[in-house]
Amino acid sequence: MEVFVTLAQIGPGFGEVIGRGVGAILLYAVLGVLLMLLGFYAVDITTPGKLSRLVRDGMPNAVVVAAAGMVSMAFIVVVAIYGSTGGLLEGLLASLVFGLVGIVAQVGGVRLLEWVTGIDIGEVLAAESIRPQAFVVSAAHVALGLVVAVAIL
Repeated sequence: MEVFVTLAQIGPGFGEVIGRGVGAILLYAVLGVLLMLLGFYAVDITTPGKLSRLVRDGMPNAVVVAAAGMVSMAFIVVVAIYGSTGGLLEGLLASLVFGLVGIVAQVGGVRLLEWVTGIDIGEVLAAESIRPQAFVVSAAHVALGLVVAVAIL
């Protein structure tokens, strides 16, 4: 009884299908990473202080808020990719556009929440001990990420 089979025995075009699938995965992964980085820098640029430095220095509020921002960006990127239709190029372009719009909506919404609630996010992020406001801002990141993600669909 032979256990091994060749691609030709599996079916014509199987190798081509796998190759296209792997290529698409790699392209979407690259796009996803780029959008996540862009999302992080959008949060960093619009936040008083240098968020990346505060995270590197281990400031707990900065870490919590940055982590929530990354999770929310991931929601947006994943749903943008999931909702993409058409060919590979159209799907990548739709994911890019929806991802960029989602990042703008996310960052704008969180900054608006901070303004409405009077949270001094720069002071909160630089604090050496956990502040409750960091959880409010983090929850806003995740909630807005989910809202934007579902809106993409």
